[in-house]
Amino acid sequence: MSNEITHMPESALLLSEQGHDARLIELWLHGRSQTTQKTYRAGIERFQTHIACTLRQVTLAELQGYADALDDAGLKPATRRRLLASVKSLFSFGHKLGFLPFDTARPLRVPPMRDDLAERLIDEPLLLRMIELESNPRNAAMIALMYGGGLRVSELVGLRWRDLQARSGGQGQATVFGKGAKTRTVLLSASVFARIIGLRHGADEDCPVFKSRKQGHLDPGHVLRITKRAARRAGITKNVRNHDLRHCHASHSLEKGAAVSLVQTTLGHSSIATTGRYLHVRPGDSSGRYLSI
Repeated sequence: MSNEITHMPESALLLSEQGHDARLIELWLHGRSQTTQKTYRAGIERFQTHIACTLRQVTLAELQGYADALDDAGLKPATRRRLLASVKSLFSFGHKLGFLPFDTARPLRVPPMRDDLAERLIDEPLLLRMIELESNPRNAAMIALMYGGGLRVSELVGLRWRDLQARSGGQGQATVFGKGAKTRTVLLSASVFARIIGLRHGADEDCPVFKSRKQGHLDPGHVLRITKRAARRAGITKNVRNHDLRHCHASHSLEKGAAVSLVQTTLGHSSIATTGRYLHVRPGDSSGRYLSI
């Protein structure tokens, strides 16, 4: 077999290597959410277009050249960081699998990213106004659930009626299949649960909670358009994303005295350090208050 490969034409060898690259990418993406797969795949395709060679042939100089090209393209640091992080992840995976002899991308530096979490937060009265002014019951329930339950939009659109159960006092709970293929249960307030249950109208347990016009699961992009319209209606001028409602859940609940560990469990954070970020974006005190200035 090795002799056959040695005597293969160069073009045939290239096609064979490209086929192996495609297989490696599929293995790397396996088990990730559809949104993550779509994002990572687009990023790797962009990288492959730039290098015009197989993954085994890539050098550190070519990787650094790709990073420079992203910089020259005027992309935001967060976008460059995401694109380079996906490349580093693929090379690390390929090396651990034994497909790549070296983790060539390991020394590649990714641009530092400014933490804009504080800017993403919305004051509670404005956020509640988003819900109150939404005339469509389904849309209002989605916004209320992303905020009240701290759900990611992928978790929201994936809900089926079998995932919801009633609790005492009118409260409810949602079983959520989240990031990292982890399942968690989120307790919902009576007001949020009532909004959701009011949408059922006898739907089967396997039906999506939030249906599209074709009766299937909603696309996250459609939910984003609904969120943006609700924000503008409420008088919010900044660019609001679906994930900002989850940020607000964490920040507002901590401000009101919720334990960090409880917020961590509700949001499904693997590390309490991730949840702890929200303690610092809206400090309740500062040493500057004690200065005579």
